[in-house]
Amino acid sequence: MLAAGLAERCLDTQSNRVSLIGHSHVALSFERQMGSAVAGAWRAEGSELEIGEGEWLLNPGSVGQPRDGDPRAAWMLLDLEGETARYRRCDYDVAGAAEAIRAAELPASLAERLEYGQ
Repeated sequence: MLAAGLAERCLDTQSNRVSLIGHSHVALSFERQMGSAVAGAWRAEGSELEIGEGEWLLNPGSVGQPRDGDPRAAWMLLDLEGETARYRRCDYDVAGAAEAIRAAELPASLAERLEYGQ
């Protein structure tokens, strides 16, 4: 499913109980509760996590080029005092981003996939 082995290595070496990761272009989370194996999950818009216990790697997704089938910008509201993480989506200028890709003379496929969140 998800790269639980890699997440476990990250959790083993991080100095914080809650850490943020990126560059996967996919909203997801990994958690490890005391005595349990690492568990990972994709996070859809509206997902809310209670992060008060255990260790966490959180990825808010991608603001500009999501690759999870939803072309909207993905972001996360992290409340460290309330110990919650809330995954959200909002529209962004996909057409403008696609035009910038074309103007830079990058492959057309990079511009076209934005519409589909791929």
